[in-house]
Amino acid sequence: MKFGVFLPISGRAASAVLMDAARGAEALGYDSVWAADRIVTPWEINTPYPYSADQRFIVPADRPFLEPLTCLAFLAGCTETVLLGMSVLVLPYRHPLHWAKIATTIDHLSRGRLILGVGVGWMAEEFDALGVPFKERGSLADEQLEVVNRLWENERPRFDGRHYRFPEVGFSPKPFQRPRIPIWVGGEGVRAQRRAAAYGDAWFPYFVRITPRELAARFDNLRRWAAEAGRDPDRIGLACCLPIELSREPVAQEEDRLAGTPEQLLHALRRYQRIGVQHIALQFMVPRWPERLEQIDRFAREVMPALRGSASG
Repeated sequence: MKFGVFLPISGRAASAVLMDAARGAEALGYDSVWAADRIVTPWEINTPYPYSADQRFIVPADRPFLEPLTCLAFLAGCTETVLLGMSVLVLPYRHPLHWAKIATTIDHLSRGRLILGVGVGWMAEEFDALGVPFKERGSLADEQLEVVNRLWENERPRFDGRHYRFPEVGFSPKPFQRPRIPIWVGGEGVRAQRRAAAYGDAWFPYFVRITPRELAARFDNLRRWAAEAGRDPDRIGLACCLPIELSREPVAQEEDRLAGTPEQLLHALRRYQRIGVQHIALQFMVPRWPERLEQIDRFAREVMPALRGSASG
């Protein structure tokens, strides 16, 4: 099993600590580092946030939030081996010709270390600020994934769809990775699973409260839909983002929550390992960076070696 860690790209200290955070994760043996996506944060948000208990967005509008693709391009030159992950690129926010060029550039600058998590977004107010129709975000995202396949596979790509149209264009270079930059499709619902089945190299949900058993059942559905679409289900991986809290003392265990001592976390993570999760991006739920950094270090030293030793790849 492989492990990644979310980077501090939001907050007043983000620009000061970002490079050291990525280099530190690389030195500790994390397989990947991850950047979340946000372009603007409206002052008034009425859309329920699906990933917190009170359904309120956790980053205030006055807190700095760095642009993630720019951060990953910067880190391509600051790191050597760690994978650079986007979790997740909100597809409708950017034109596909634009973000596909940026992603391909990062892939070349990093010598093939980019993982492109993609999703459809959730915050209606941010869509409104960007002038993007919120209710059409699913069809926009699906069409963008068709566009990027054309750009990366064809020498003279063209497209004539409902949302995007362009004549034959030159798009070079193609991705450094072959056959392409891995596309990990985020989202938890049925439409997201079907999107991953049709377009993804992995399904990459963010689960706050779900058991490994439920995750496995949904992945079984995805595999079935992939086969119905004429794709090989075995070529679609299972990865996920998980919030995590590392404690000094044992805490009461819940099957749908990742929290506790290193020993408790080992037991909990082995359940994900048994159902075939290949890569977990961890979001350490500690507000202040120094304390979060301490948990990142402890996890790498006290948890990862045991799971790596029993992992199959």
